[in-house]
Amino acid sequence: MTQTPVGRDGRQLVETAARTLLDPLGRTLAGAVQWWELEGLPDRWPVAVSGQGPPLLLLHGFDSSFLEFRRLVPLLAAHHQLIIPDLYGFGFTPRPTQGTYNPTGVLAHLEALLKRLGRSSGPGEALGVIGASMGGSVAMELARLHPARVARLLLLAPAGLTGRPMPLPAGLDALGVWFLGRPGVRRGLCRSAFADPDSAVGAAELEIASLHLGTPGWGMALARFARSGGFAGCGDPLPKQPLRVLWGREDRILRAPQKRAAQALLGERLRELSDCGHLPHIDQPQAVAACWLESDPD
Repeated sequence: MTQTPVGRDGRQLVETAARTLLDPLGRTLAGAVQWWELEGLPDRWPVAVSGQGPPLLLLHGFDSSFLEFRRLVPLLAAHHQLIIPDLYGFGFTPRPTQGTYNPTGVLAHLEALLKRLGRSSGPGEALGVIGASMGGSVAMELARLHPARVARLLLLAPAGLTGRPMPLPAGLDALGVWFLGRPGVRRGLCRSAFADPDSAVGAAELEIASLHLGTPGWGMALARFARSGGFAGCGDPLPKQPLRVLWGREDRILRAPQKRAAQALLGERLRELSDCGHLPHIDQPQAVAACWLESDPD
């Protein structure tokens, strides 16, 4: 697997991706990225915007980017205006040296994004939220912080709903980042995320899984986020909004104790998908879209 050259800023990487990504859905989604100014934050921030209709916020997982929603976007864009940011410190975002790379920073960035959306669509309009993996915990926190702004939630293989933060000590955080940057490790993690990696994982998926590593500050921000302990214990108490959860039966990323604890917390809200790994929105995008749309109040 070819590593992305380091030293190009996130905007350059996204603009190049819109022309050259092997995955045509990825090229289209990269071409939909806008660079927003957000109140209280320096620089401009990447947000993919696609479709028309009620706003729907899509939140990606740990060490990922907006590109993980490339297969879901065409299925929902006729029904919603899709707002897909890169989370603070992840994807192709700017990474200022003095940034706050922890859950507080991630949520502050999303609160600034909600303010901007409120100015453009009206402060009273609530939006749906779909969160994948770590993005599921982010969605839960956001729903509790802003109950009037979040109408309902769909979580996809959510990570961090139970347990407690486990900060990595200095030294181990840097070692972990070095490990995650190895091409063989990226390849193995990418394959582990799919139900059937032999048929599902090729050069296009491996390219997208590693593209954001070329964003300046990737390792620094990831190490500091790991040092914070990240998102954990975010499911209790459950938010009051309608909530559904999809989980792949062949999920090999989340450990069995995590899954059992989440099942106990979520109860009948959780539904398993067969032939599906840790990425329902990539392994089974039609099932994810159907789940969201079948409960759409409109």
